[in-house]
Amino acid sequence: MDHENLRTVDPAVADALAGERTRQEETLAMIASENHVSEAVLEAQGSVLTNKYAEGYPGARYYAGCEYADEVEVLAVERAMELWGAEHVNVQPHSGTQANQAVYFAALDPGDKILSLELNHGGHLSHGHPANFTGQVYEVEQYQVDPETGYIDYEGLHEIAEEFDPDIIVSGYSAYPRTVDWERIQDAAEAVDAYHLADIAHITGLVAAGVHPSPVGVADFVTGSTHKTIRAGRGGIVMCDEEHADDIDKAVFPGGQGGPLMHNVAGKAVGFKEALEPEFDEYARQVVDNARVLGDTLADHGLSLVSGGTDNHLVLVDLRESHPDLSGGDAEDALAAANVVLNGNTVPGETRSPFDPSGIRAGTAGLTTRGFDEDAMREVGDLIHRVVDATAAGDHEDVVYEVGERVVELCGEYPLYER
Repeated sequence: MDHENLRTVDPAVADALAGERTRQEETLAMIASENHVSEAVLEAQGSVLTNKYAEGYPGARYYAGCEYADEVEVLAVERAMELWGAEHVNVQPHSGTQANQAVYFAALDPGDKILSLELNHGGHLSHGHPANFTGQVYEVEQYQVDPETGYIDYEGLHEIAEEFDPDIIVSGYSAYPRTVDWERIQDAAEAVDAYHLADIAHITGLVAAGVHPSPVGVADFVTGSTHKTIRAGRGGIVMCDEEHADDIDKAVFPGGQGGPLMHNVAGKAVGFKEALEPEFDEYARQVVDNARVLGDTLADHGLSLVSGGTDNHLVLVDLRESHPDLSGGDAEDALAAANVVLNGNTVPGETRSPFDPSGIRAGTAGLTTRGFDEDAMREVGDLIHRVVDATAAGDHEDVVYEVGERVVELCGEYPLYER
């Protein structure tokens, strides 16, 4: 990845890419929606397939010359079906949001009703936020987590569903650290004759490895991102039964997008192949183990975890109890200066702006890819607490410097890519 040709043609972009590689190598990638793909996936995503238009589906394209594009897409679909046990898979969506869009287009009419988890309680913009197309095209009502426990309030969800009478209920979340009971949500959907969309964007890899229960075969539709815990090419995926296959395919193309990004589909195919290896199951288990250790370490330092812990790949810290004057945005900035990259995040009962929220969210997928184990995660938890505590005290420059130096050393112990 020396980018010799690029450096000759466009040294400014080559310099930016070199800087980004160094940034990734020397920082801890703890944004819960990020991961590091293999060099094989990078090669696939940077391949000649970026040159090919392949509107349509394998065997039924609108352009000639798609024989190899067909091979790649069929491989991606077959591997996805094996990974998740789905009857039908569409691998063309450009993102998880566009995967959700395809389901809405296939199952709903404008003005229909969506019931989804509130953003501040761990939901996602594409589940019905007013700033997103979903909140502008559909009528949206939202359920919440229990304010005392931090767990989804399933009984409240049932009650709201009965009152609101939605056309679709959305499960699967962006900042929810616990196992999801897909069956209870399916029961609520069936009780009001609604569809059920399970968005597993964050936990695609955990579901594939069997370390989180699967909604495939439970929910009517399952969507996901392919670049988070599954470590494949960047994009989205839709899974469903054969009953909905034609509607989903038409909603993706031509309903929501044109030609697929075939180089990304190639990256998906390669990443799915890697995920079918036994080593991936071990990786996914380690992701969860690392998250639990990280959460326990932060809790031991007095930080408050939403729901008291985690069952998956992320921890959500509510700073209001331990550091009431420190915002998640300020904590994010200080940690970034110390080479720890995570994000400020809203928490249940949020009292601040979403642009400067009360919590921080940290994930373990990327560090686990680098080889971090429980002992390393305990040290990471210690380092995070040092920066948070010093930042809240208002005198953190020396601590940020010291932690940043140690982070660079840790990154050297767990290298990302071979030079």
